[in-house]
Amino acid sequence: MVTGHVRVAIVGYGGAGRQIHARLVREAGLTVTAVLTRDPGRRTQAAGDWPGARLVDDVEALVALRAAYDVVVVASPTALHATHAAALARAGVPFVLDKPIGVDAHEARAVVAEAERTGTPFTVFHNRRWDPEQLTLQALIGRGELGDVHTFERHWERWRPTPRQRWKENDPTGGGLLLDLGPHLVDSATRLFGRVTSVWAQTRALTTPTEDDVFLVLEHEPGGGLAASPRAVVSRLWAGSVVGAPGPRTRVLGSGGAYLVTTFEEDASPLEVLDDGAPEGTLGWLTRGRDRTPVPAAPGGHADFYRALGPWLRGETPAPVDPHDAVRTAEVLDAARVAAREGRRVAL
Repeated sequence: MVTGHVRVAIVGYGGAGRQIHARLVREAGLTVTAVLTRDPGRRTQAAGDWPGARLVDDVEALVALRAAYDVVVVASPTALHATHAAALARAGVPFVLDKPIGVDAHEARAVVAEAERTGTPFTVFHNRRWDPEQLTLQALIGRGELGDVHTFERHWERWRPTPRQRWKENDPTGGGLLLDLGPHLVDSATRLFGRVTSVWAQTRALTTPTEDDVFLVLEHEPGGGLAASPRAVVSRLWAGSVVGAPGPRTRVLGSGGAYLVTTFEEDASPLEVLDDGAPEGTLGWLTRGRDRTPVPAAPGGHADFYRALGPWLRGETPAPVDPHDAVRTAEVLDAARVAAREGRRVAL
């Protein structure tokens, strides 16, 4: 049982482990006390970032250091998630698993089953639930300002005609935008609008061996999610790396108007000029035709996920993210693969 300051071990200290997880751990006031990485350069970075942290080469050595940490964050490449998660579950070590929890729904279900069999607490890092944009949209819907929502659109697009040379772009098993950005897009949609009943999709590989152009159409069960819309909301979700005109980032349509977010995390977009002169603290616009009203940003951020770990590990609150939610997201992504391959709508 965790009684005080939460100590964190991290598996993988690359783009996700160091630049996302370790940064948020520090922002949340927690401490990294162990790191698993074999790369000499990353070991040097970890030692400099977290003086005194134990450095190990494999999961077995990390498990042997169990007294040095309270929870393990798995930030290894996607294709290794299920293997690393199973090893930690068998050892009874609480863990956070970066999304997606596996390369497909079969792996996702296996991870959950092993954790339940061993009674090992774990949660999934769906940090985009704590995006200020997502929190602001939830608040807007909660106030009823959009009326009955019928359409949710989100673009996660970049102008990157020369791809980066990383496993995410080149690994045919765990890479590609469907597994990289797809979990965020689908989780955001289902969190707001509930269970998905059908999927239609297109995927293409324009500049990389894996898909770098993705379009999903999801139909949701009426009355589901936080919005509890009486109709079956349709979500249209884009992810692309070769997009010279990204955006709009988010457009949500309802009987009372629309919520429009032009850009995302400072990605360049020709639509960003719409934000010129927006009041400080604004995140998007409530629009009705030509009329635009600035929407105040809701408080919160990704570090709140890590702030929730202590109460969860002490048994005071539920897991920050229910792993079964991530399994359902994996099932949607599996259906998207079938839909794209066979050119048809797939029922869930």
